[in-house]
Amino acid sequence: MIFGIGTDLIEINRVVKACERKAFLTKVYTEQEQKLFLSDIRKAASNFAVKEAVVKMFGTGFRAILPKEIEVLRDNLGKPYVKLYGNALKSAREHNVGRIHVSITNTKELVSAYVIGEQCEENF
Repeated sequence: MIFGIGTDLIEINRVVKACERKAFLTKVYTEQEQKLFLSDIRKAASNFAVKEAVVKMFGTGFRAILPKEIEVLRDNLGKPYVKLYGNALKSAREHNVGRIHVSITNTKELVSAYVIGEQCEENF
């Protein structure tokens, strides 16, 4: 059953510019995510959009969940997936959200992320 959906649209250049500040990178992204950006810094914008979409799916915004508690990685085929930590993981367990489906699309200037939280017997 679907628990919630979330979507976000963001300007890529705004995030890329923010990533020039080390403080922003370390506050928002995990070490694994930062390694991912070495090959393409534009992925930082994609990841930020997913993080925004996830907190919208939970209905909390970043008031209850920190951006770094949502890790966005890619599998060996490039498909994005989410790993949760801290309050994000706690929220998923409280609401029986066992899967988060992720879709990312982008143009030259914009990136959009869409997530669906699915309630399951097995949790994160």
